[in-house]
Amino acid sequence: VQLQASGGGLAQPGGSLRLACVASGSIGSSNLMGWYRQGPGEERSMVADLTSSGTPAYAESVKGRFIISRDIAKKTVYLQMTNLKPEDTAVYYCYLQTTPWRYKGRRYWGQGTLVTVSS
Repeated sequence: VQLQASGGGLAQPGGSLRLACVASGSIGSSNLMGWYRQGPGEERSMVADLTSSGTPAYAESVKGRFIISRDIAKKTVYLQMTNLKPEDTAVYYCYLQTTPWRYKGRRYWGQGTLVTVSS
């Protein structure tokens, strides 16, 4: 399984960006895909994830601003980020968990994509 992320870049505070992550290979029909991020000097932390059955989870810091979605047929997970803040600046990593539970099964990571929020 390989994951390819895209969509990072520079945005102004209050702006929007959309990240996408495409999985290749056999990922099964019951799984979890999502995003972590790692800001400068910070540990990697969960941003949002979404099970294949449609159950989302969000970090408190992004609730109401970010929306995670998936296209099951395209094996793709999206992260629509709105009302971006400078503290959203980070490298964003997508991941696939081979079960619907965050800490069970095997986890695959994509390469990071940099999001910079600055005026």
